[in-house]
Amino acid sequence: MSTKPDAPAATAHGRERREHFETSSGIPLPNDFNPSNTEPLDYDRDLGDPGAYPYTRGVRRNLYRGRLWTMRQYAGYATAEESNARYKFLLGQGTTGLSVAFDLPTQIGLDSDDPLAAGEVGKVGVAIDSLEDMERLFEGIPLGEVSTSMTINATAAVLLCLYVAVGKRQGVTADRLQGTIQNDILKEYVARGTYIYPPAPSLRLVTDTFAFCAAEVPNWNTISISGYHIREAGSTAAQEVAFTLADAIAYVEAALAAGLKVDEFAPRLSFFFNAHNNLLEEVAKFRAARRLWARLMRERFHARDPRSQMLRFHTQTAGSTLQAQQPEVNVVRTTIQALAAVLGGTQSLHTNAMDEALALPTEQTARLALRTQQVVAHESGVADTVDPLAGSYAVEHLTSEVERLALDYIEKIDAMGGMLHAIEIGYVQREIQEAAYQYQRAVESEEAVVVGVNRFRSDADETPVPTLRIDPAVERAQVERLRALRARRDPEKAEVALTLLEDAARSADNLLPRILSCVEAYATVGEISHRLRRVWGEYREAVTV
Repeated sequence: MSTKPDAPAATAHGRERREHFETSSGIPLPNDFNPSNTEPLDYDRDLGDPGAYPYTRGVRRNLYRGRLWTMRQYAGYATAEESNARYKFLLGQGTTGLSVAFDLPTQIGLDSDDPLAAGEVGKVGVAIDSLEDMERLFEGIPLGEVSTSMTINATAAVLLCLYVAVGKRQGVTADRLQGTIQNDILKEYVARGTYIYPPAPSLRLVTDTFAFCAAEVPNWNTISISGYHIREAGSTAAQEVAFTLADAIAYVEAALAAGLKVDEFAPRLSFFFNAHNNLLEEVAKFRAARRLWARLMRERFHARDPRSQMLRFHTQTAGSTLQAQQPEVNVVRTTIQALAAVLGGTQSLHTNAMDEALALPTEQTARLALRTQQVVAHESGVADTVDPLAGSYAVEHLTSEVERLALDYIEKIDAMGGMLHAIEIGYVQREIQEAAYQYQRAVESEEAVVVGVNRFRSDADETPVPTLRIDPAVERAQVERLRALRARRDPEKAEVALTLLEDAARSADNLLPRILSCVEAYATVGEISHRLRRVWGEYREAVTV
């Protein structure tokens, strides 16, 4: 057991703050890294030039010297109109990509007037029931000129079709649309819980989306394989890499089993990682993930297109590190995390607002979060050279160690029969829960210091912070709009489209064209999801003790 951080220990180097130093993944940290305690690197094998295999140093030769990362601000709340106003505000402040948050009913395929949706409409994101809502959400925003990321999983195929339909109404063909849907259903069974159907049909929706987009929406990232929520659930950095890439392996295998060729779909795979507090380990984590994925794609799946071997990723700063106590300190945490993401070579970044431990962000705190990215981009100098920490004994050692630990996990999961089985037997969930438990113990013992929480408290903690509140009238208005839509749409057209979707779900046909027909007939997200429930049923997590 380590001593508390403020209890010095006598060592050969003199008195130190604690007995042992290590990263979140348990990687020991010596007093300093040097040639005597690190493995020698082969530059071509282990690093390579930026933009060259194994992409340790980044996926583009000139990275941010060519263009900066996409600055996204995740936003969405209440109604489509209010979210639309927030998007226009953020675009006016210099954000370069939209990132849509959906409310819980939309995420789990319930319409706003469903009894199970009561009290949740518009609370943690925007309520989207139909094409009419989606048109209002993007009204005045030219979809041919912006990149849009949508954080949606169980109903990802439906929301993608809604976006394609809005594009058509704007005169933007599907091949001109750019963006990403998260569409990462496996991590929902592990870390988040917004699943609807059992894993097998859920994977079918994922691979149908791969095939549909390869043919119709070629510039769209069909999946954002997410370590973010795995980390938010309490994993270590190495577990985040391991379980994310294990999910990715399962998606690649499912696509190959569906008859797709690896280089047809793999170039549009993207990833979504967390940026946490331990700066050097986080930089190493991003570099390790890139290198490990390149090797897996080349050696396991025999991908030959370089784009199939490149791990491109979006990053969000760590919501789990935000504290309600002294919330202004969250700005410092977010800045460190943003710096880690940029030093690690992210392609896209969202920075959390300081008040998000309390509520959805206000316009003022969202602007400050965006300004954090802009200062890192334009004032810090870190974007002016590619992978500036390359060659650091510490960073290269941590990169290799994170890769080694992650690969150990992947090999264990392979031996179990793959990620789907590892999830079904609860292995992944237990590993994350154990890591979260150990961290919480460290916080409670003050072995891990959280400023303003277990150390450095202040009387100012009681100062109220202005927060965004969602008016309960939002839900009533959304329900009224939904019912009005149902009353004026062509009911026969909607019913025919829904019946054809249900029939297709019983066959091997690609479901995306049928879903697109449904949304264009103004069938709702809940109605579409219900027809698929009829065929596939709903997933119920097995309780293990």
